[in-house]
Amino acid sequence: MSRIAYVNGQYVQHADAAVHIEDRGFQFADGVYEVCEVRAGMIVDLTRHLNRLDRSLSELRMAQPMSRAALTHVIREVLRRNHVKNGIFYMQVTRGAARRDHFFPAEGTPPTITITAKNTDPSVVAKKYANGIKVITLPENRWDRVDIKTVGLLPNVLAKQQARDAGAADAIYVDRNGIVMEGASSNVWIVTPQGELVTRPAEHGILRGITRTTVIDVAAKLGLKVVEREFKTEDMLNAREVFFSSATGICVPIVEIDGKTVANGHPGTISASIRDAFFDIAEKTAI
Repeated sequence: MSRIAYVNGQYVQHADAAVHIEDRGFQFADGVYEVCEVRAGMIVDLTRHLNRLDRSLSELRMAQPMSRAALTHVIREVLRRNHVKNGIFYMQVTRGAARRDHFFPAEGTPPTITITAKNTDPSVVAKKYANGIKVITLPENRWDRVDIKTVGLLPNVLAKQQARDAGAADAIYVDRNGIVMEGASSNVWIVTPQGELVTRPAEHGILRGITRTTVIDVAAKLGLKVVEREFKTEDMLNAREVFFSSATGICVPIVEIDGKTVANGHPGTISASIRDAFFDIAEKTAI
């Protein structure tokens, strides 16, 4: 079955989908994006994803591509046309196509919007992370506004590849003071020996992950104490559990960091309990 993409008002064959060669997303990485999970025919945390999209656009002084109601309709239509019941959709908005110039294009230049969707198998994803993953730590080298979900992901790409080259699944950024920032495409959590669930504050220096926010809701429902504070690599190595949160993995247990074993080297029970309860508590929007 061929896939369908949405590009600037048209539903087209995925293989034929294209934007202008002078689109600013292509020329300058002048764009933002969102990735959202679909589970059992329901869009997960759609409101929070769209709220974050609004914020990203506002921070970059970029125009809205359409109203919230129209965008929700298009997302649903892309999912329906691709027959996605379990999977993800990817949405990207750029400042549009214009003659290449660092200055913003003329007022009224329409933004470019593309939406794609694909099916995934939840059982395959669960199996992939069942035994936990190995990660490496890398020095923070990204721009200061990582709180905006932009398409400028070259440092993240290089970090992911460096992890793969080292035989690991992912990477965690650490700043010059040894403070853990976030993963190359996820937020980082630890469970302390005292049982506290700790994640770095999201006011500055990391992306305020949508899954991260919902994990806090889930933890509250489960009676877990959540503390937002900074922590270091040694805190991860001394933790009962370490895990990533992201839209595509929810809670991914980390069992090895820089070749050193975390706890007993097996996924922990707290991250498992959060993952099991996550979809009961997350917002779900019918397609």
